[in-house]
Amino acid sequence: MNATSQAHCGSGLRTSVGLTAVLMLAACASTPPPTASLQAAHQAISNAERAEAGHYAPGELSEARTKLASADTAVSERKMTMAAQFAEESNVEAQLASAKTADLKAKAVNAEMTQSTGTLIEEMQRKSGEKP
Repeated sequence: MNATSQAHCGSGLRTSVGLTAVLMLAACASTPPPTASLQAAHQAISNAERAEAGHYAPGELSEARTKLASADTAVSERKMTMAAQFAEESNVEAQLASAKTADLKAKAVNAEMTQSTGTLIEEMQRKSGEKP
């Protein structure tokens, strides 16, 4: 290989590397914000708040809010992949808060019904003269 062909090969390589870098930057810059994921996270947090997750699952709800704030920060920093990940994590945390809230509410209703049933049984036995 002579000097001219070596210089041409090196020039082509530099051009390829440069073009690849430009295309990668363009791809990163053109990634749109994860609007749907952010909206889903906001909605999941709103649902959890309406379900009283602040009372029953405050840790999970707080984590969902923190992840959503991180997603918003990532969007402002144009880190869209990271923003999408945080938005999805926020959504999952909010859904967990809602599920935990529903579970704890159901357990409370179940305990109340069990207690009421026990009271009714005692009352029926007392009126019939039976001993428990």
